[in-house]
Amino acid sequence: MDKPSGIKQSKVTHKQHLGELLVEYGLINRSQLQEALKRQGQLGGQIGSILIDMGFVSTDDLLNFLSKQLGVPAANLFNLDIDQEVLKLLPLDKIKTMKILPVSTDENSLTLAMVNPQDMMTVREVEFTLGRKVQPVVVPAFQMAAATRSLMSASKGGLAGDTIAKEADKAKTRRAPQLLSLLRYLAKSGATGMLLTAGVPPSIKMSNQVKRLSMDALTPFDCERYARDLMSDQDWERFGQDGDHDFGVTYPEIGRFRVNAYRQRHSVSIALRHFPERLPSLKELHLPAWIKDFALKPQGLILVAGPAGHGKTMTLSAMVDIINTRRKCNIVTLEDPIEYLHKHKKSNVNQREVHRDTKSFYEGLRRVFRQAPDVIVVGELRDKESFEIALRAADTGHLVLSTVHGNNATSIIEMGINMFPPHQQNLIRMRIADCLLLSFAQRLVPLKAGRGRVLAYEKLINSYRIKNLIREEKTHQIRSQMQAGSEDFTSIDASLARLYHAGLITFDDGLLFSDNEQYYRELAEARAA
Repeated sequence: MDKPSGIKQSKVTHKQHLGELLVEYGLINRSQLQEALKRQGQLGGQIGSILIDMGFVSTDDLLNFLSKQLGVPAANLFNLDIDQEVLKLLPLDKIKTMKILPVSTDENSLTLAMVNPQDMMTVREVEFTLGRKVQPVVVPAFQMAAATRSLMSASKGGLAGDTIAKEADKAKTRRAPQLLSLLRYLAKSGATGMLLTAGVPPSIKMSNQVKRLSMDALTPFDCERYARDLMSDQDWERFGQDGDHDFGVTYPEIGRFRVNAYRQRHSVSIALRHFPERLPSLKELHLPAWIKDFALKPQGLILVAGPAGHGKTMTLSAMVDIINTRRKCNIVTLEDPIEYLHKHKKSNVNQREVHRDTKSFYEGLRRVFRQAPDVIVVGELRDKESFEIALRAADTGHLVLSTVHGNNATSIIEMGINMFPPHQQNLIRMRIADCLLLSFAQRLVPLKAGRGRVLAYEKLINSYRIKNLIREEKTHQIRSQMQAGSEDFTSIDASLARLYHAGLITFDDGLLFSDNEQYYRELAEARAA
């Protein structure tokens, strides 16, 4: 049988890796090969197709070199028209999985396009199935992928080369969206965050649920490009060393974003959170009005607790804004990273970023007394050294505000005490009892209407009787003795029941976020009745 047009026969002179061969013949240079190999490491795929996609080599040149490397003819599928009867020789599932395509046939042989014509197991399997001799021809991987996609959507009548070419062009135009487009979408969507992960489309978080956007899946190369665009050279260098990095970035026309980039499964993933330029009011945040009174205290310790992503930073920033608006004082913050950028109002606001302006929370706190602060804001108390300095600051005439990861307003007190060795815990307990102003725990619960979240909170005001319970190692009794609620303690369960009674949340969501399920059920049913 005659070879189909578009197939080129080349005599093999020697074998070596395709990229090296192209460099040797002067069709690409060493730098271009390194760029292509880097992308191959990120995306996978065949080096030849990557070189074509990057514009470093033409399809015809690639076909010639593939033929020389593998010792078989090369086929340009864009120049071939394949009859329907030939395509019927092999089922579509085998064409897809084996990356093969029947091109032409006669009584005794089949010309078979293959991405890897040296795969003799596949050749023998096709020969056994059809009872014909297989004559392999090599094709670029991107053409085979385009041909397969065309077959999946094609009607009867064979497969034309121009159809395959159009499918390849269509795939080439499937580009990931620009980073700024994604950031603008996040800023306008009302979502709490955006996730960029290889293998799935860009996703947003709405009401604690991940929703994928209607676009193509991102590649590892897309995610790495986004990360590089978001980071400064210094950030990128640190990310390369550590494998993850927290930082903040501001786009004047869009807003400020908190970014966490991290490596997973040999690729980069990114979590983004948008912070509006204007801080929401207490009412907009559903924070109680009485919290303003505590924010304006001259000294003491205020702790805000809750899981990650439930608005602790927003609450802390709202209190800082109250102080900034109402008091003439010096505010020093330690944040990792800086999230909200506070403008100077009546107060001076000095915002220090951990790892950029200071080595750690501990190092920043250790030197904070030399900075003449009136108010000290710590993004998170993570260790006993930081906690001890915060207590010393609250003891010596400063107002200290900080967040702590904890379940409720009482447990974070014990968590702070348990950071210290047993022989120090009684002293720390006394110091907390003396300087604590407020322990505030919060959850953001999905609204019943389905868009957005509403704040449920638990308060523990350090009244005279609360001080005594802390000193006497009876913090755990606060919940049982004051479960019904009082001026100095209100449980998260009571807050959830109020939200349920007001029709803002569902019963099941309230149950999901409750601390004491039985108590929440009793309150919800009583109010409903």
